[in-house]
Amino acid sequence: MTNIDVHQHLWGAAFVAALRARDKPPFLDGWTLYVEGEPPYEVAPADHEVARRTELAAADGLGLALVSLSAPLGVEWLPAEEARPLLDAYHQDAAELPEPFGAWAAACVRDVDAGATAAVLDRGCAGLQLPANALADAAGYARCAPLLDLLEARGLPLFVHPGPATGESSAPGWWPALVPYVQQMHAAWFAFRAFGRPRHPRLRVCFALLAGLAPLHGERLAARGGGLGEVDRDVFVETSSYGPRAVDAVVRALGVDVVVQGTDRPYAEPQKHPGFGLGDGSEHAFRVANPRRLLTGKD
Repeated sequence: MTNIDVHQHLWGAAFVAALRARDKPPFLDGWTLYVEGEPPYEVAPADHEVARRTELAAADGLGLALVSLSAPLGVEWLPAEEARPLLDAYHQDAAELPEPFGAWAAACVRDVDAGATAAVLDRGCAGLQLPANALADAAGYARCAPLLDLLEARGLPLFVHPGPATGESSAPGWWPALVPYVQQMHAAWFAFRAFGRPRHPRLRVCFALLAGLAPLHGERLAARGGGLGEVDRDVFVETSSYGPRAVDAVVRALGVDVVVQGTDRPYAEPQKHPGFGLGDGSEHAFRVANPRRLLTGKD
């Protein structure tokens, strides 16, 4: 049985060089990261040392750790001619990672090119990550439809991750993660219900950070005429940055079968007790059975 973490980030040498080659956000000046809508961030080089991260994955007992492009950088929203060097560098690095790492593909959402994404998926990516703010309304689903059609045709999953923060660049360092990221995930969760699922009935999708706790609003959804909050077994949420109280509440809303382990390493640390106090059966579900079903569609 393979323990799986569906959400990590690991920058390789090509991607770091591509960020340093830029002179406007997103870019790196040494190890200082500049992105729109957030204060400068000091990246810890050790967080992106492959040997060290491989040791950490082994210590966590992982058989598979999926890395993804850091969507808050805003790479996917750049014009294609700017996005391509960064996307190519990310995919090059991802292809060279040792076991137990795998990767989510990334794609430009400003200039959608399903052919380019198909070529990347051909290299063995687990599925495709898209920024949540690209899938927040009907227009977003119309724009990204060629990418989602591709995933559905291939039986591969979608991973929805917070995209770039906007405004409030003078706010505390924790502000983006607690306000715009959560707001984006909340909107994306309900947008998928309203616009995504009707058009993509077979698509499996995973929402980062417990979908911003949007599943806890099922009672309000029912009260406002949006349905009874029925659980879709092909819609998953991952646990990064949350602990036992939030996970327990989401399990009460959705059940245990759609929660998967995600850590967001190196930006957050994994829980010491991956079952979140819910027992060995839940731990096996979160780390093994549920992520396997997310990735393969098989129980």
